[in-house]
Amino acid sequence: MTETKTKISKLIDSDNVVLFMKGTPDFPQCGFSAQVVDILNYLGVKFSSFNVLEDNDLREGVKEFSDWPTIPQIYINKEFVGGCDIFKEMLENNEIESFLKDNNVSYKISEI
Repeated sequence: MTETKTKISKLIDSDNVVLFMKGTPDFPQCGFSAQVVDILNYLGVKFSSFNVLEDNDLREGVKEFSDWPTIPQIYINKEFVGGCDIFKEMLENNEIESFLKDNNVSYKISEI
């Protein structure tokens, strides 16, 4: 396993919900990353995030690691969930709550 893959594995192991994104939750650098952060915040899910723009090896390595060509990427309990479109679709189809429950991820939907 390469050094980058080892690093990515450790990052994924570091929390139940891990987001590889462009920018930070407070200052997303792309609309798709911002949407995923908004969904996670709406759901009240605690997550760790890693800014791929600060580390090109991480940016390219995470795409190879997941065999998924785009950023953001969400991992829940060490399993790759997908990117923005999949996560958004799960929310729109009311699948996200049962998915989080099944994975023992606590959430609290915020009132708007």
